[in-house]
Amino acid sequence: METRRLLQTSLTMLILVTSSYGGHSRSKPAVKMDQALLTFHNQLTEEVQVFYTMDYCYECVYQHLATVEPNNSNASVISTKYTLTVRVDSQTRNESLCRWSQTYGEGGYFSVWIQMSEATSGPSCIHTVDKTPNNAYLPVLVAALSLAVIALLFAVVPYICRRRRTSKFIETICCQGPQYSLDNDGPHASEAEHNTTEAKPQRLRSLDTFRGFSLTVMVFVNYGGGGYWFFQHAPWNGLTVADLVMPWFVFIIGTSVVLAFRSMQRRGVSRLQLLRKISWRTVVLLMLGFCFLNYSPRDGLLSWSWLRIPGVLQRLGFTYFVLSLLQTFWGQREIPLTAHHWWNPIQDVVLYWPQWLIIILLETLWLCITFLMPVPNCPTGYLGAGGIGDNGLYPNCTGGAAGYVDRWMFGDNMFRYPTCKEMYHTTQPFDPEGVLGTINSIVMGFLGMQAGKIIIYYKGMNCHILCRFLLWAIILGISAAILTKCTRDGGFIPVNKNLWSLSYVMCMGCFSFLLLGGMYFVTDVKGWWAGRPFVYPGMNSIFVYVGHSLLGFYFPFSWEMRFQTSHWEWLFQSLWGTALWVLIAYLLYRKKFFLKI
Repeated sequence: METRRLLQTSLTMLILVTSSYGGHSRSKPAVKMDQALLTFHNQLTEEVQVFYTMDYCYECVYQHLATVEPNNSNASVISTKYTLTVRVDSQTRNESLCRWSQTYGEGGYFSVWIQMSEATSGPSCIHTVDKTPNNAYLPVLVAALSLAVIALLFAVVPYICRRRRTSKFIETICCQGPQYSLDNDGPHASEAEHNTTEAKPQRLRSLDTFRGFSLTVMVFVNYGGGGYWFFQHAPWNGLTVADLVMPWFVFIIGTSVVLAFRSMQRRGVSRLQLLRKISWRTVVLLMLGFCFLNYSPRDGLLSWSWLRIPGVLQRLGFTYFVLSLLQTFWGQREIPLTAHHWWNPIQDVVLYWPQWLIIILLETLWLCITFLMPVPNCPTGYLGAGGIGDNGLYPNCTGGAAGYVDRWMFGDNMFRYPTCKEMYHTTQPFDPEGVLGTINSIVMGFLGMQAGKIIIYYKGMNCHILCRFLLWAIILGISAAILTKCTRDGGFIPVNKNLWSLSYVMCMGCFSFLLLGGMYFVTDVKGWWAGRPFVYPGMNSIFVYVGHSLLGFYFPFSWEMRFQTSHWEWLFQSLWGTALWVLIAYLLYRKKFFLKI
């Protein structure tokens, strides 16, 4: 027995030495960012098959990773983004020898020794670390600390200067009154009225700050977000940072529509003039999106070979059009402050009952089409990604009814590389800015309109405004929790940005009310923060969005990266490109240039 154990140990050491020396003669697969090397050493007398699946992939079919012959080794490059479940199968035994789940570190070298175990008298898998992985999150930590120090300097230095210049600083903060306006009309929107008519109108900074913050994060994630998975869109169900910004932008569009139209109506702008302005803005947004999102330097200004009909600006334009029509035809010109009714506590809802009726009808339409419309070769009400998900039963059902409607309307002229393609191995095109999702985009914008109505109805009563924001956030948050059962994949309607599901709208509405309320309190109520630097891109949002989409892949906004084994260079490039657009927005602000449509 001792002789056998000694022989087995000697054989293991021999294989280790051989493999280490063999590394100089046989090149191992190159390991890049978000990758690791996993080597399987088969010490059995039979061939084994290795399969894997990602835990983030919902009920996905195991994929083949490697075939390891007897007394041989095989090295495979694996992803380190998500937790992997690995399974080793024996063809002769027709059974699984071992299975484990592990999150591997970036740049690490790992080995799995498949050998007979004396304790169990059967095959076992022993894990070793050949090379310690890198700390993939160190660049994020350094960047966060650097930005925090810069923000602290920008906050402390002006504070010290103001303290030296005047002793009225504390009085300005403590005695801040409701001096900001409620009107918002593009770059010249968000103007407020003082109690005296002689005072100069001022902007409601929280709106520009909210818009600019959303746009800044959008630029950052569109530039890759440093290559981190949580700065990119979720593969299907779930939320990442990238999934937050688009609904925030839609939300603030709704808020701005209410405030801007109230301002124009009080100035005597006729309904016909409003319709002309609405139509012109919508057409310009649609054309900008249609041209620039189909732009390719290789194919020319309009890349007909890669034509995509839906798009971000197209969705924003159509959402703005519908919300503007709602406010034009069913908006209140003046607020009946002297009226006393039992529904006064909810008058910001009751007085707009035609708008609510239309929104309820639109949401009912979305629910009926999504869950009742039959889709060929797919289960009714399917919300999955298709491909290898759901045990591979519905490979061509990506997006269910939403994907089917888009493919029927647009054919191949839609997004061909959805976020689920890499993980779920889907083959069908799916557009995250499709038709059904636009319905819920309108609902999201309508929630923003509700925020604008609250600001109007409770003007001067900051506590009431903040309490109403908090109440709406609680209602929407509880609704999202019920729809999802507080799970990623197991709820009635999962949170899904690709589908713009109802639970996604509820969840994003909750976050939007909380974020806008916080910014309103800090910038407009207390005056602790002027919204810088986000206020600058917020006042030139169209220019920044179109500019970063058009020039984002040109120097100095980006360059060909040379260090692709870690996140350092990509994160620096993403932050650099984002900072340049914030700087450009600041310079345009100094020159009083605001792009209006």
